Amino acid sequence: MVASIVFPGLAVAQAQDILPAAITFATSTGYWEDNGGAATASGSPSTEKPASRHGYYKLFAVRQADRTSKVYLQQIAVADDGLQVLSTIELRELDEIKPYVTDIRPENPDGFIKEPGLFATVVLKTDPDGETERWRVAMDDLGEISVEKPSD
Repeated sequence: MVASIVFPGLAVAQAQDILPAAITFATSTGYWEDNGGAATASGSPSTEKPASRHGYYKLFAVRQADRTSKVYLQQIAVADDGLQVLSTIELRELDEIKPYVTDIRPENPDGFIKEPGLFATVVLKTDPDGETERWRVAMDDLGEISVEKPSD
């Protein structure tokens, strides 16, 4: 049986159409801005005001057939006409250890940080019966990504 979810003012949606079952954890956090300013195709600066783009990041885990997860980071653009996924990358540092992801959460419980970038924690196990580990995923304002297990 497939449940219907009703949101006031929106059409009825089937649960499987909203979020695939393989997505086990996700968080949207952080933000990015791009003030444009790129040169025109001829190489000369444009006299038009550069288009400003902005958006946020989404970090999510996708369960695999062996119960481990692959972890992905997406850059989402926010525009007047809706949302657009600009990029999706697999976080290989996590995928190489074949994690059993048990949680993903933003570094700030409010989900908002005042500086551009992303800061989140992935909680995982490398053995389904083992202890949990916390891994920090960060992206600075220049787009450099770091994935590391914090030293205790």
